[in-house]
Amino acid sequence: MAEETWGRAAYVAGPVCMGAYGLIRLVDEEHGPGPAWTLGHLALLAGVVLFAPVFVGLGARAAHGRGTPGRWSAATGLVLGLLGVAAVTVQAGIDLLVGARSEDRATMNALFERIQSHAGVKPAFYTVGPLLFYLGLVLLVGQLALQRATAAWRPLAVVAGVAVTAASLDLIPVGALLFLLVLAPLRDVPDGDASGGGPVPAAQPAPRRTA
Repeated sequence: MAEETWGRAAYVAGPVCMGAYGLIRLVDEEHGPGPAWTLGHLALLAGVVLFAPVFVGLGARAAHGRGTPGRWSAATGLVLGLLGVAAVTVQAGIDLLVGARSEDRATMNALFERIQSHAGVKPAFYTVGPLLFYLGLVLLVGQLALQRATAAWRPLAVVAGVAVTAASLDLIPVGALLFLLVLAPLRDVPDGDASGGGPVPAAQPAPRRTA
């Protein structure tokens, strides 16, 4: 029961933690080592880890009662999302480590350059890998909308959140707010029930009784 409650709370806590990271980043003008850098990246780390149960829940809802193509589509979104979670988790860990070992921004830049110079590190954890997080989220929410299991505006709001975040890191709080608006209403829908926010079926007339 506690695990289920924690998983549902993640639908709110995940976006909130990401929004907190974006707000802390805005007030940290130096973007350098120090309490703000550490606190912000701890919030980012918490936020992205909290999205793991969100992806699992969305994947279960998207696959519930569907045929093989639907289950494969849901599994694809789930795998992409979890790969993105892993990539951003490693990225946040690297950023925390670099911040802890640096005295100023110049030292941080040198350490980042050294780490990212290793083959595969930059695409895996800083460019391509994190994109899978957003792609998985768009695919899963989009599939629920196509199944008429959630409101049609929700995948559009996810796309808007991704777009503003990609446009400027200063807009991370806006993107997090959009994700919160999309996900918060889904937290009380049991996994395997994809009815959150979707159209409610019309009531069926009661069968006529015969003598």
